[in-house]
Amino acid sequence: MLTFPDSERLVIDLTVQSHKPHFIAVHCQEVGGKNYEASMSHVDCFVKELLSSDAMKEYSRARVYLDENYKSQEHFTALGSCYFLHESLKNIHQFDFKAKKFKKVVGKEIYSDTLESTPMLEKEKFPQDYFPEVRTISHAFDLVNIHLFHDASNILAREKSPSVYSGMRQKALGFVLDRITDQRFEKVPYFVFGDFNFRLDTRQVIESLCSTATMQTVRVGDTNEVEKLIFRESENDREVVLQLEKKLFNYINQDVFRENNGTLFLQFDSELSCFKERLHELEISFPPSYPYSEDSSQGKQYMDTRCPAWCDRVLMSATAKDLVLKPENEEKYLVYDNIGPNVCMGDHKPVYLSFRLTAGAGKPNANKHKCCNVQ
Repeated sequence: MLTFPDSERLVIDLTVQSHKPHFIAVHCQEVGGKNYEASMSHVDCFVKELLSSDAMKEYSRARVYLDENYKSQEHFTALGSCYFLHESLKNIHQFDFKAKKFKKVVGKEIYSDTLESTPMLEKEKFPQDYFPEVRTISHAFDLVNIHLFHDASNILAREKSPSVYSGMRQKALGFVLDRITDQRFEKVPYFVFGDFNFRLDTRQVIESLCSTATMQTVRVGDTNEVEKLIFRESENDREVVLQLEKKLFNYINQDVFRENNGTLFLQFDSELSCFKERLHELEISFPPSYPYSEDSSQGKQYMDTRCPAWCDRVLMSATAKDLVLKPENEEKYLVYDNIGPNVCMGDHKPVYLSFRLTAGAGKPNANKHKCCNVQ
């Protein structure tokens, strides 16, 4: 989820100024925040400020799609998709899914309230899983915003490996991929980026962190339901190493998830493995993107609510990966990282992919443009 007080807006502005992309795609989840009924009114103000900011003054065209209609629970997604085109880009078209043809992108347009009737979005619903799809830019590729199931209980997530929640996300993501690659429209390269809610294998992580500890189980008297698990060192005065509850993951040394960008724990990041033929990702070299403290003075600190994980990702089809990894896309132009590593950005750190794309590939005097996808 993205939140945007002044410090966060400044960090995003600096990221844009640093990379100077010609095309920017921003996918947001939980637009309006967790308390969207009270906070939704601030979203429109933020978008207007963003469009008028100094960092965005050279972006002459924009399309912003905000699902703000929280009163329609059947259709409400709380997703926001924002696309910005630099003035140097010429003849950019966007696909109209109702008219089934491309239309030239002109000016700045904001679609809010409900997205049900927006022709530029192909919107599908899976229980708690939604994705607006936008097909845009001269190469014709799809941009899919996604927000999958979370882990409702740490206790339940630990019960088996992989967890029941992992299975739910696998089924939902499979549904999305089947839908965007079916026979209704011409197949094109696609990028899927958002909050996948991918989690580390909780059971395996705990076994690794608490390999020498003993476990104490605390149950609720009336139902005998497990309320908490306490892992203590066998020696060392039986110090508590980890305390686990439904919404508590309190490990004694949080630094292990930040050391060397948490690469030690990538071995437990396995939810994408069953889609290895359909989805690809650049190498992860940033710390787990969730759950960061929402205290403005604790920008690098994780909350003790969940096991840190790489929930936020930029994934792509094989054909999209070929676009990103073209020989002319020098390594210095290819960046997959997070935004605001030392600044509070909400409970999720935004993740972005920046790369160069040749407009009119294969044509003489083709122009090279930088693209930036932000989750």
